[in-house]
Amino acid sequence: MGNGTGVIGGGIVGIALARALAQRGDEVTVLEKEQRLAAHQTGHNSGVVHAGLYYAPGSLKATLCAAGRAQLREFCQEKGLPYREVGKLVIAVDEAEVAALDEIERRSLANGVPDLERIDDSRRLAEIEPHARGVAAVHSPHTAAVDYTSITEAMAQDVRAAGGSILLGHEATAITAEPGRVRVRTAGSEHTFDRVIVCAGLHSDVVARFVGADPSPKILPFRGEYWALRPERTDLVRGMIYPVPDPRFPFLGVHFTRGVYDDVHVGPNAVPALAREGYSWRRISVKDTWDSLRWPGAAPLARQHWRMGIDEISASVLKPRYFRKAQRFIPELKMSDLRRTSTAGVRAQAWGRGGELLDDFAIDKVGAVTLVRNAPSPAATSSLAIADHLVAQL
Repeated sequence: MGNGTGVIGGGIVGIALARALAQRGDEVTVLEKEQRLAAHQTGHNSGVVHAGLYYAPGSLKATLCAAGRAQLREFCQEKGLPYREVGKLVIAVDEAEVAALDEIERRSLANGVPDLERIDDSRRLAEIEPHARGVAAVHSPHTAAVDYTSITEAMAQDVRAAGGSILLGHEATAITAEPGRVRVRTAGSEHTFDRVIVCAGLHSDVVARFVGADPSPKILPFRGEYWALRPERTDLVRGMIYPVPDPRFPFLGVHFTRGVYDDVHVGPNAVPALAREGYSWRRISVKDTWDSLRWPGAAPLARQHWRMGIDEISASVLKPRYFRKAQRFIPELKMSDLRRTSTAGVRAQAWGRGGELLDDFAIDKVGAVTLVRNAPSPAATSSLAIADHLVAQL
């Protein structure tokens, strides 16, 4: 027979799940390929606790975001971790964006976003963000900033305190389902479990193939690059300033975010990464890139989004293009206010055979192996609620 539950992946979703299982008395072992936790998506995101403004009402994203935000706030209070409700302003810069802003307001109200305020008065907008400009906005005062790496480490302490085990430097190389057990091999060890839950993020489709799951959805890595406001100019932004997102694309667009430690970063954009862990243009994997290009969804995706792709790539390469995207919201912004940082993240964007980009959370099951196939933003916000959802399914 097997031996408890194996969790593959030491990002915030995997560790939150291990914590939920360990605290209810299960024997849990986490296998993480890196030498530290939160090494990829968790440790490279913008640190925002989302309030649920964008998600389709009734979707898994919407319900788990609402529950997860409340749980995360309580967790940070309990552990003495910083949780700063700096607030978010989503701005329609011109009349052409007002209809899309109306839809965000509708979704926000349906999702129960607390204390949401619609703003159609420039004076009220200036009270919240004095340097921002636009014709209308919605304000979410309880959108917060946190340090997700610290949160993941605190969750890991709870896993260990409850008797769970976290093994770093253990990359799963094979999963074999046998009668009554699941065998997981790494480069230097072998483990046998009653069941396995895969939270492998950027490698979720690779690990899914180990157990013969459907190759779709495949992971398409998108890099998000950031600039930072120079310290003497961070007073241009009080909280967070976001654009009205393009509903055809699952990314929010360049925005301003005051972080939990009072830095202000600008971004991210969204450019196709040339490797699953391609944090810069120099990081190239021929295998990863070839796998993406030969996927059946590649051609329809390119046909549908080539204009946006060219726009995002040019803004990545040319600072003036990036600057102009940001200056739409803060006219006082100068090019010299943007400082290059080494910060970038890679998002595991799931896409189907028809070129469609999956928007909601997606979970598969193959025998005793549960596969988290798509856990996009707000997965970090929702992590504790995702864990509860998976445990309930088990």
